[in-house]
Amino acid sequence: MLSSIKTLRSVVLCVLIAFAGAAVAEEKVYQSNTLNDGLGAPPADLDRSSPHATIEALLDLAEQGNFAAAAHLLNLSTIPGTEQPARGPTLAEQLYTIVDRKVVISWGDLLDRPDALDATATTKSAVAGQTRRSILLWVLEVDNRPYPIYLDPVQVNEAAPVWVFSKRSVANIPKLYDTFGPSEMERKLPDWARMDGFWNLMWWEIIGLPVMFLLAIIAGIVTRKGLSRAAASVNGEFAERIIAASRLPVVMFVMTSVISIISGIFVFSGPVSTLIPPMIALGYVIAALVFVVNVVDRIIDQIIEFDNDDLDQIDDDHRRETATKVSLVRRLLIVVIILLGFGIVLAEADVFRTFGFSLLASAGAVMLILGFAAREVLSNIMSSIQIALNQSARIGDKVVYKGHICSVERINFTYVLLRVWTGVRLIVPVTEFVSETFENWTIRDPKMKRLIEIHVAHGAEISELRDIFFEVLDEVDQDDLGARDEHEVRVTGQDVFGQIVTFCLTCANPNTSWGLSCEVRERLIKRMQDLEHSGSKVFQTVNPAEGA
Repeated sequence: MLSSIKTLRSVVLCVLIAFAGAAVAEEKVYQSNTLNDGLGAPPADLDRSSPHATIEALLDLAEQGNFAAAAHLLNLSTIPGTEQPARGPTLAEQLYTIVDRKVVISWGDLLDRPDALDATATTKSAVAGQTRRSILLWVLEVDNRPYPIYLDPVQVNEAAPVWVFSKRSVANIPKLYDTFGPSEMERKLPDWARMDGFWNLMWWEIIGLPVMFLLAIIAGIVTRKGLSRAAASVNGEFAERIIAASRLPVVMFVMTSVISIISGIFVFSGPVSTLIPPMIALGYVIAALVFVVNVVDRIIDQIIEFDNDDLDQIDDDHRRETATKVSLVRRLLIVVIILLGFGIVLAEADVFRTFGFSLLASAGAVMLILGFAAREVLSNIMSSIQIALNQSARIGDKVVYKGHICSVERINFTYVLLRVWTGVRLIVPVTEFVSETFENWTIRDPKMKRLIEIHVAHGAEISELRDIFFEVLDEVDQDDLGARDEHEVRVTGQDVFGQIVTFCLTCANPNTSWGLSCEVRERLIKRMQDLEHSGSKVFQTVNPAEGA
């Protein structure tokens, strides 16, 4: 008895599974008793067996101008049969116009199988091993509402299923055509201008695109000249700075607006229609970001003004630190704003989808490429932030870099601007600057000793030289000197030719120490020459042979 019950349960379970499988199979297609009966029988060579075949048929028939046959690619179930012969070709032509102008066909997603099964999908894919009941071709947005375009498999009675544009998509064709179809201005153009040229563009587009960009450039030039005149006529330095800061973003805004207006009057087709909206969004975003960065930068300059000459003063240690931190804030602000703008462009313009890529897959590949290409730039940026944080070199500091006595003028994203005492500017990549050992005369304790070495004869009186040295110190600017007891005169070496006397000059200001040491050396040599002329032996005598 128990065995019979188990057998019965197994049979019932198998039947249920079979019915469930049949139900699932039936759900993979849309069942219908009729399909476009008002159009008559479809052409014998019309291939609607797969999504790929249906799209190919639409493009081929549109190129031939045979929209009566193309109407069979639409599910006209919502249209009475008597109206289908008249409305079907019109809707097919409108659909082709929409697809041609606004849709980027991803042929890789249009599976060439009747069941739309992706045989190449991995086991991790959500549709792996599954047939598809609908294929999403594209999504267009009108009045902030999405309008998807679907392909559906429809089975009439026992016939093989065919792929057609869904009745939902067909119902939306008139609204989409009113938005993305030819504008009133385009309809008024002569027939030759609306004929196909090259690059899948009509002749009016081929001519109109350069004209559009030329008008945008002219508008930008006129705007720039107007703002330049306004900056010259305003009273007040701050107002002039604000106008100067807004000049570039306003010019970009005007140029972008001209392109936006013209592209709204004339609805471009083909790849142009997919490129212009991201370009417009990018133009507006860049203009806004540049405006914010420039205005904030000018406001910071107005609130905290730094003069590089003033920063050279020894008592401006705090101002040097502040100037360096402000420079860091500016750089970080630019980075944040650029990242924000990049995110806005991706969100609003949907750049990746526009070009037919998967967002996630493309983002990873793009980031890898950009990271590899810009690794040096990124390294310089991080190094500049490192300098600003650890204060190893500050704006206004006096440093010795590769034998050059320099002042730090700017610490930018990618380079450090050094001003040599001769007035020459050194532009050093940040990574190279931080990797080299350099002297910072200003950091921490600004006092420093400058060593003046002079070779004298063996018989020179060091006490006389010491007296001369302190006499010279009394003649120079005392503000740049350290305490008197910090200066020294030492014999630091000797050889067969004489002895080496080192005059230790303590300087209070590293920014003037080099010039001060040059002045002291000059005065010392003059005093020593006078001493030698008076009969004292000071300088060593070396004949050419010994010198060689």
